[in-house]
Amino acid sequence: MTETTHTQTTPPGDGAKQHSPEYRVAVDSLRGLRQDLIHDAFAYRPLPARRTDGRLVRRLPGRLREYAAWLPHAVITAGALFTLAIATADFDGPALLLGLFCAIPVLLTMVRPVGAFWASMVSTPIVAVLGSQWGEWPWTPGSFACHLIVLTVVAVRTRPRTAGWMWVLTALYALVGDGIGPTNTYGTNSGPMLVISALILLCVTVRHIRRDAVQEVTAQQTVTAHERSRRTLLEERTTIARELHDVVAHHMSVVAIQAEAAPYRVENPPPELEKAFATIRENAVAALTELRRVLGVVRAEDYEAPDAPQPTLAELDGLLANVRDAGLSVDKAVTGAVRELPQGVELSAYRIVQEALSNSLRHAPGATARVEISYVLGGLGLRIVNGPPPNPSLIKPSPGAGHGITGMRERVSMLNGGMTAGRTDDGGYEVAVYLPVALPDEGDA
Repeated sequence: MTETTHTQTTPPGDGAKQHSPEYRVAVDSLRGLRQDLIHDAFAYRPLPARRTDGRLVRRLPGRLREYAAWLPHAVITAGALFTLAIATADFDGPALLLGLFCAIPVLLTMVRPVGAFWASMVSTPIVAVLGSQWGEWPWTPGSFACHLIVLTVVAVRTRPRTAGWMWVLTALYALVGDGIGPTNTYGTNSGPMLVISALILLCVTVRHIRRDAVQEVTAQQTVTAHERSRRTLLEERTTIARELHDVVAHHMSVVAIQAEAAPYRVENPPPELEKAFATIRENAVAALTELRRVLGVVRAEDYEAPDAPQPTLAELDGLLANVRDAGLSVDKAVTGAVRELPQGVELSAYRIVQEALSNSLRHAPGATARVEISYVLGGLGLRIVNGPPPNPSLIKPSPGAGHGITGMRERVSMLNGGMTAGRTDDGGYEVAVYLPVALPDEGDA
């Protein structure tokens, strides 16, 4: 008979011991202790100056207001002098040395708060052993005052969890000190220390919680006010958009209808006249469509954008033909390898050329214009230039607000490009634009 033994292999990780919830809580607690009181315990954290815009400080004169900024430092220094005076009183041992052991941890709270707590914990047994009087244990009067001040300042400068850990370590030291203390003491002061320190740390913790709650409420109120302002702005924009649509759309519709009906009011109109009115109607309908598309963005939330794609440079010939029909002689020149550009660049370039040619029609009727498009490495160059108007008397003042150049600059700035616009030497006008285009990665080629 052959006996076969099956060996079951446990996958890595499946055989790991599952710890109990109590164990995980203990590990998390020790990790919090290490993070709050051990990790970077002696990190340099100078006490900042007090703000001088408080309700009480603002009422002080100028010089006193400057001094009030250092009030926390003065209070801590006074506490250090107080502990020094207590520690050096009625001691047969090295009084000055004992006073320094009690005062230094208090002063240390201004630059290294967590390190000041450990310094107080270390100085307490040293002062108790060096002092010849054993009336109080494990805290001498100087150490008692020093430790309470240190606990208070460190709790104010740190978070509530740190205050809890400091009290736990203080209680642990009291327990150990009471167990190994000398027998000729009058009594232990661990109880008063733990009670007083607990009350102080509780007050500081409540102060922290209240301050955080006030900050959270203030932040929430700020967000609410911002959202309310934004909602009001959107509602106002929606109202303006609707009014603008009702006014402009009505007039554009009238223009389109009159342009369509005008040839029928003249007997045997010439073909040029019919073509001119047809162009006017097409422009009016196109403008009305663009108006509805743009204003729809700021109208009702359920607005659905039209499915028609946005214009690109590929449709520039149609725009130039439309401008020529309106009476502007325009030429186009393209240099460089024509390639497909990002949609935002294509749309902005089209709108810039459209606006520049519209300005030429408006401010230089009868002039000639030229559109130059340069596909260069890393971007797209545009140059729209028109000559001087042959008859300046035909120029009529425009009732508009003159936002054409501003709109072009906004489009160029949005794409981190550059733009210049100004008069030419011969009396014409030139718009030069450069729109940067990110080069494709080699891996995408």
